[in-house]
Amino acid sequence: MIEYALKYPDKLYLPLLEHIQMLFITLILSLILASMLTIITIYSNFLSKALVYTFSVIYSIPSLALFALLIPLTGLGKTTAIIVLVLYNQYLLLRNFTEGLNEVDPAITEAGTGIGMNKMQLLIKIKIPLSNKAIFTGVRLAVVSTIGIATIAAFINAGGLGSILNDGLRTVNTVKILWGSILAAGLAIGTNAVLSKLEQRL
Repeated sequence: MIEYALKYPDKLYLPLLEHIQMLFITLILSLILASMLTIITIYSNFLSKALVYTFSVIYSIPSLALFALLIPLTGLGKTTAIIVLVLYNQYLLLRNFTEGLNEVDPAITEAGTGIGMNKMQLLIKIKIPLSNKAIFTGVRLAVVSTIGIATIAAFINAGGLGSILNDGLRTVNTVKILWGSILAAGLAIGTNAVLSKLEQRL
């Protein structure tokens, strides 16, 4: 294994960089969309439950099946992978965002309303600061989930660490299978550990 890494370092670090790039793009788009949906849900409890339920249904669909459904529309590659990853993340983010906001003590929000705050001001100045732990938990879960599902995206030519695994399985190359598994698991475990420590500090 070490010999392979020394001989073909580009075949390991390039897929790793692709995976991290896919993670960042997905996370940024996921947070933007989840933030917009969260703002919408503060005006309707029914809409909040409907959105969480809808994305829970999407989240229950196997990733390869969802990739296959989108391929006729967006083709093979990273675009399809990122769309699917963003959709999956909405359930994790929206559920944690809304639960965190709803758990804020009603007495505090009533006090804010009493001094003339509107719903948006309550959200930004009171609810978000008081629910930052739940929000951060949602982000951490979304990051780890993205790393794992993005590995499967290699089967639709999206690149990333899954390409090492895919190539290893196709050629029955144990070294590639092991390196792909180690890098994917290491990235997920390492990222989760870092984010967990940040969450504890919050």
